[in-house]
Amino acid sequence: IADWHYDHKNVIHFDNRPFSSIEEMNKELIERWNKAVSANDVVYVLGDMFWCKASEAIGILDKLNGKKVLIRGNHDSHDHRFIEKFDRVYDYLETVDGDRRVVLCHYPIPCFKNHFYGWIHLYGHVHNSFEWNMMEHQRFLMEELYDRQCNMINVGSMMPWMGYMPRTLDEILTGYGTWREQNKNV
Repeated sequence: IADWHYDHKNVIHFDNRPFSSIEEMNKELIERWNKAVSANDVVYVLGDMFWCKASEAIGILDKLNGKKVLIRGNHDSHDHRFIEKFDRVYDYLETVDGDRRVVLCHYPIPCFKNHFYGWIHLYGHVHNSFEWNMMEHQRFLMEELYDRQCNMINVGSMMPWMGYMPRTLDEILTGYGTWREQNKNV
């Protein structure tokens, strides 16, 4: 999950989030996280989790289930007390989920490693903005050029397939695939 933006008042309007206040959003984000994540789950946070001081973020991190791995975004604190709350911290990560190879980065990478060979790229940063539309167009162009599926997916919390909660890779692939099929003529 990316772009949680806990405690960010303006993001409610920017993302057209279904919350009337930051207090409502903050409470709901914690509840949805803990509903989806058990104590032993690993959650990859692809940046911009908070929009508050590190000391406030630490209190929230302590309330969240699971082991947290941070892939830094442009709004993430470098305060060591904040960083220490994560099991690991990276700027970019290549990992494996079963037999699938996954590239994790806060920023979208249109020509990500091994995109020809079925690797998956999960990213955030662009929210549900015109920049995300540009990335969807890039994905389309890559598929047209190489006649292969381009698996780059925005996992911003506000995306319909994310629903403001961490998701498994299978849930992301299924949710995005369903959304894409329903919106292919839009």
